[in-house]
Amino acid sequence: MNGPGCAPGLLNGPGRKTTTISQGTATLHGLFIKTDAADSIPSVLAYQSRQPPPCAGPRRKDRREPSASARARAPHCCGIEAETQTSHSSAKQASTTEIQIGPMRLTQDPIQVLLIFAKEDNQSDGFWWACDRAGYRCNIARTPESALECFLDKHQEIIVIDHRNSRYFDAEAICRSLRATKPSEHTVILAVVPGTSSDQEETSVLPLLHAGFDRRFMENSSITACYNELIQIEHGEVRSQFKLRACNAVFTALDHCQEAVEITSEDHVIQYVNPAFERMMGYHKGELIGKELTELPKSDKNHADLLDTINTFIKKGKEWQGVYYARRKSGDSIQQHVKITPVIGQGGKIRHFVSLKRLRCTNENNKQLYKSHRDEKYTGDNSQSESHSFRCKNRRKDSTDVKSITSQSSDAPSLQTRRYSSMARIHSMTIEAPITKVINIINAAQENSPITVAEALDRVLEILRTTELYSPQLGTKDEDPHTSDLVGGLMTDGLRRLSGNEYVFSKNVNLSHSHLSVPVTINDVPPCIAQLLDNEESWDFNIFELEAVTNKRPLVYLGLKVFARFGVAEFLNCSEATLRAWLQMIEANYHSSNSYHNSTHAADVLHATAFFLGKERVKGSLDHLDEVAALIAATIHDVDHPGRTNSFLCNAGSELAVLYNDTAVLESHHTALAFQLTAKDSKCNIFKNIDRNHYRTLRQAIIDMVLATEMTKHFEHVNKFVNSINKPMASEENSSHSEGSDCESTANIKNFPDNQTLIKRMMIKCADVANPCRPLELCIEWAGRISEEYFAQTDEEKRQGLPVVMPVFDRNTCSIPKSQISFIDYFITDMFDAWDAFAHLPVLMQHLANNYKHWKTLDELKCKSLRLPSENNN
Repeated sequence: MNGPGCAPGLLNGPGRKTTTISQGTATLHGLFIKTDAADSIPSVLAYQSRQPPPCAGPRRKDRREPSASARARAPHCCGIEAETQTSHSSAKQASTTEIQIGPMRLTQDPIQVLLIFAKEDNQSDGFWWACDRAGYRCNIARTPESALECFLDKHQEIIVIDHRNSRYFDAEAICRSLRATKPSEHTVILAVVPGTSSDQEETSVLPLLHAGFDRRFMENSSITACYNELIQIEHGEVRSQFKLRACNAVFTALDHCQEAVEITSEDHVIQYVNPAFERMMGYHKGELIGKELTELPKSDKNHADLLDTINTFIKKGKEWQGVYYARRKSGDSIQQHVKITPVIGQGGKIRHFVSLKRLRCTNENNKQLYKSHRDEKYTGDNSQSESHSFRCKNRRKDSTDVKSITSQSSDAPSLQTRRYSSMARIHSMTIEAPITKVINIINAAQENSPITVAEALDRVLEILRTTELYSPQLGTKDEDPHTSDLVGGLMTDGLRRLSGNEYVFSKNVNLSHSHLSVPVTINDVPPCIAQLLDNEESWDFNIFELEAVTNKRPLVYLGLKVFARFGVAEFLNCSEATLRAWLQMIEANYHSSNSYHNSTHAADVLHATAFFLGKERVKGSLDHLDEVAALIAATIHDVDHPGRTNSFLCNAGSELAVLYNDTAVLESHHTALAFQLTAKDSKCNIFKNIDRNHYRTLRQAIIDMVLATEMTKHFEHVNKFVNSINKPMASEENSSHSEGSDCESTANIKNFPDNQTLIKRMMIKCADVANPCRPLELCIEWAGRISEEYFAQTDEEKRQGLPVVMPVFDRNTCSIPKSQISFIDYFITDMFDAWDAFAHLPVLMQHLANNYKHWKTLDELKCKSLRLPSENNN
């Protein structure tokens, strides 16, 4: 029996040939072929209830007429059309495997196999029962779309694609689409091709290679032949790929190692350097990898025969360590502790040299680092910008290395005196950002600190120098695909697509508003609407009832009532007619065709904002201008929303994405359009009578709040609110038990404009996503609406061949309860806990707890509907 590396054409199993080919590069292009017959086939199947086949293989009659018990247990096709299930028998046999790679001990989970066959036949059955025998977890997909979805969900190690007939789909196009995904890098893809007679010429494997296949399997429905093929793949390519994936952990460790690491070939060609090496030597890895060490400048401070001594040691396979002078890119010489270890590779020969380098703690090294930093700064050497931003940090790390201190006691006395002599000069600039001041304070604190404290503060500085200070790190997609997709879809601007495919949504910019029937004054409202609006100050106000009685125009009516309550017209010095015309114009530019982002959503956010403004602590912290700005921002915050996310617009190359440089695309558009529309017509220009200074302050506050609804800075806004508002207020309340302490704390907030800005941002953010905190019936309706909008986006992404931003939002497979649970866990809970601690919102928090329990119950019962069966009956 031949292994996975067998030569093409060798017999491997009864009556068929196996060909092994290397993985080719592939990109996604072309369309899948689809026929009416293929449409009638369930998309993803897992045979849970099948009788073991006879030795000669299953007959068609056996497959079509299972036993009565099997029929009773088997799921209906329609019930599993878009689901991925694992056979019970395979799961029972499956077990983990212990694999060793060097000193690492790894545990490999049971192998997963994806069979892609448009129709059930002897060949697909052969592979199915082979998987069953081997203890593999097996799924079968019948359409290209379900195959890709199943693979992205489960990341199977082996994929078998039916390449015998192109009637139902293009096997090579499927392979290319799979290879275009990141997980396929470590997947083995097998093509099942038609058998050839002895008089036929052997076909070339190049087309399969170019499509991304790894192996070729001549058609053979024998279970033993299929079993042998799969076992060979597992013990060969799959285990090799598993070991390669484990190397990612080693490279991660190297990238975060504080010591400089350099790996060269036996001919001293640089193969790898880690970030610490780049920082120490002043080079970027792109300038080093592939170069011979002899091409790099050498320091003239080493003894003449030092290099010969080093080579004599390492060429014999011995480890060398000692002190060595190296020359940085800037030309400065630095003294290093170096340890070089030979590594045995192919053919039992030395194939690599691994060098570990650490700066010696000398004043000369410090002077050279300072001189290099100063020269690069004033000569404008931008190529060094990345390295010298970390240089001082690297120097401190070496100074706090415990091994170097204990082994070189003679250097220890100078440790404290030399630590930051040059740092003060580096940071003695007259213009300092707040973060620079913080770093300077930490550096000063380190100067006379014990080694353990200095080392801890080094780690603090590492964190402060990162670009994403407020964004938590999300785990792997396998842990929670719903959360991962929500984060990817809401907190990123997507990946730009270079195909030139542009998406332009229909701009319903409607300046005319005379055709809408609205009241002449706030008192001229139909009784049915007026009765509903009597309850608008309650959190449980039903916005959908207002939507129904106003014929999907709730924003004008609610806006008139809320704006009158807060004296907006009086503050703006405009007439009620102007305010009414403005509300009418803004509502006309919301898209009623959107299931979620329409004027009802805007009215809902306006209602929540008004409710929050009525809370005592919020009211005591903000001025009248802040209140007016918040109400206007809530009204316009999603105007002209296309019903698609920022990521979609960026991927599609839309006009707006190009205009706003893929940054806060929609939020920038909402504010810009609102101000444009307002200024175009004097009849609806609510700002025409306020003075310039008030207008600029008001405008900036509105823009800031609308931009805060963009999710990429969600955690930054929440964390700033917690650290600047919640924690100081909690400290004040704990230290003061007087009755006026609450008033004093809000007064202190009012004295700091930055804190007022944080409150306004947090308020509109909470209002914008308050759906999970509404009464259950309203929460369910909003969940259905936003899901439908995401489903429509996924459908369009697939039609246009764009990257699918949120794959879990497929209308055929999505679990809305799961998506709601993920959204609440990741975005809502912490934010509303912080907002509740400030504004005191017990009703909202109770609704949130009840709604979360509702979604968890639905998820546990695996209900597809948004309500429990008992609720549907009622």
